Amino acid sequence: MTPEDFDKLQSLLATRAGYRLSRDRIHLAEHRLGPIARREGYANVEALLTNLWANPVASLAWSVIEALLNAETWFRRDRTPFRILETELLPALSKARPDGRIKIWSAGCSTGQEAWSIAMAAREIGVDVDLVATDLSQRAIEKARSGLYTGFEIQRGLTAKTMLRWFEPREDQWIVKAELADAVRFGRANLLDEPTDDARFDVIFCRNVMTDMDPSRRARLLDGLERRLVDDGCLLLGVDESLEGETVAFRAVNGRRGLYVKAPSALRRAA
Repeated sequence: MTPEDFDKLQSLLATRAGYRLSRDRIHLAEHRLGPIARREGYANVEALLTNLWANPVASLAWSVIEALLNAETWFRRDRTPFRILETELLPALSKARPDGRIKIWSAGCSTGQEAWSIAMAAREIGVDVDLVATDLSQRAIEKARSGLYTGFEIQRGLTAKTMLRWFEPREDQWIVKAELADAVRFGRANLLDEPTDDARFDVIFCRNVMTDMDPSRRARLLDGLERRLVDDGCLLLGVDESLEGETVAFRAVNGRRGLYVKAPSALRRAA
């Protein structure tokens, strides 16, 4: 891959998806695009990119973008956010809602492990949730919706007890049991797009999304999250992500890494 091709890839990801592709990932990018080139019938990655720049077909461009996104995830990733959700947020919010039902959005859900982890937590303590999970990658959403995972994926983050409670073997893989399968509504969405509805959520998980996002696009993402979060709702970011200096719309909750609520300034604007 030439430096010029990599520069164009950086621009493509930043413009279409808001993601930053650092130069130290040039070899990783070439490795990930190899299967795309073979699938599309090109001799190599260079030929694939040459055609893409000459004929910017949307479907091919999104295939390239999806291949370069960081899709790493696992069940109950970092554990602490899910413990807070299960022991503090879900019980408190269910009492505060007239019907006891909580609306949750897993934004940037990748292949679904986060969303299923949320659903399991809610079911285990008997709280009703309306759970929506979205991701930019259509292929990731298809896997998430299938609820089908390898033995390595299913054991990464889940205890044996939880695994057997919510999953059953399917040939050499594991699939979500029927009683959990309808707990999540999966769909493709770009977090930088304007909302097409007025849905608002009590809890938003947007974890480890900002880490790879282009700095110039973060404000747009955070503005969208603020508009989607109810005034007394909670935003959960990755434990290593911080909003310090990024926005005045949210404030961190002391002693709860990655947990944010709306700042007074945001509430005054909403009023």
